[in-house]
Amino acid sequence: MEKEPKETIIFNTPSAIIVNYEESPETYPLHWHNAAEFTVALKDGCKYRINDTVYELNTGDILLAWPQQIHGTIRIPRNSALFIQFPSAILENNLDLVSISRFLFQCHHISALKEPELAGFIREKIEKIQDIHNSTDHFAETRCKMLIYDILLKLGENVMTENKDFSELEEASKTGWRYIHAACNYIVENFANDITQTEVAEYVGLSTFYFSKLFKQYMQMTFPAYLASLRVKSATSLLLDKSHSITDCAFMAGFQSTTTFNKVFRDITGYSPRDYRKLYR
Repeated sequence: MEKEPKETIIFNTPSAIIVNYEESPETYPLHWHNAAEFTVALKDGCKYRINDTVYELNTGDILLAWPQQIHGTIRIPRNSALFIQFPSAILENNLDLVSISRFLFQCHHISALKEPELAGFIREKIEKIQDIHNSTDHFAETRCKMLIYDILLKLGENVMTENKDFSELEEASKTGWRYIHAACNYIVENFANDITQTEVAEYVGLSTFYFSKLFKQYMQMTFPAYLASLRVKSATSLLLDKSHSITDCAFMAGFQSTTTFNKVFRDITGYSPRDYRKLYR
């Protein structure tokens, strides 16, 4: 794979958020960055790729590219898309959002035809962000971030309620979700250490067997898979710093061997850590 040029996203004051409309490129190669990127299609015919899936957007559709996800612009008509980019810290500083990131990060395309209320809500918020971003408001940064949290909260509620199995579990056992929420928070804080399922189960006050069963029911994945996903996500952030070797990134993210790291990283991202780093922009 040829080495790709590095794109560093610089968040200019006052909002620490990028809003782009007139300068949106008509095509852009596959890349990734440590920011989230939400796009509103203003015209039909917008075509993007996220990971291995191609999305064709019509007017009013929303496209969500989450931090560290590989994406690119295949083709968009000129001045037909409005997008915002915001730091991943906005997500990472809220453990309730991190704990449901498994669901959030699978949400990419919101159709204005199929989900008009949700798509319209997000479009309205992004357009408000654009207005504030272009204003001289002294509190523009705070107001923009509040609007982003409105979007994230709406998306979080949507992904939790539209998943039938998850919704039934939540209604059946509010206590069960509190256990899982506490466990996810603990895992997020400690994934870089050599933690075990037994350790987390003891922390929340459950037996290892029951915790394993409950975790899989609520998170739709096993504890080892969830732990691996957090470590890979951390590794992608560490790969931003070229002073860290790939081996350093593996151990700093909590992996106990480079062999395991390389295999798990490829299984989750589809790329080796080295090739993934080359796509950073």
